[in-house]
Amino acid sequence: MKFEEALKAMKSGIPVKLPSWAGYWWWDEESQTILMYTKDGDCLDIRETQRVEYTIQNILSDEWIVANGQNCPILGGEAEFNFGEAIKYLKRGFKVARKGWNGKRQYIQLASGISYKTPAGDIVNCEHDAIGNKAIAFVGTSGVQMGWLASQADMLAEDWVFANCAGTMKGE
Repeated sequence: MKFEEALKAMKSGIPVKLPSWAGYWWWDEESQTILMYTKDGDCLDIRETQRVEYTIQNILSDEWIVANGQNCPILGGEAEFNFGEAIKYLKRGFKVARKGWNGKRQYIQLASGISYKTPAGDIVNCEHDAIGNKAIAFVGTSGVQMGWLASQADMLAEDWVFANCAGTMKGE
């Protein structure tokens, strides 16, 4: 939903969030403002945000959803997002996974500094003028697959989660 609808929901007592958020926003009738409940359990008045540009970008989103016990981690749920968001999180250094994947210790992450060993034993750094030296690595129970390619199902899925929320070992 667009923010206009999200604000109406908040004013009627319904918490809202963006899909990937662990926290939510809530309308406080007494102070006539939005309170932001963060993933860390903090509560901030929107008027006191330190990240104005980020807050405005969130307001401009048209992906607002109702926050509840299924989709909001601080309410006991799990944040889910689409493939586009998953790519953004990969670029920011997060590990992500599909809830629908069979292996619970599987995830993808962005790999850099990629090199390979030739049959002659030389180590070649795979620097590329156009794309640099990065690739998506699939980390599964049998090892790492470099250059993972998403299936159509993966690209269209809405069940992407942060890897630690998908049953992977923390710190992997």
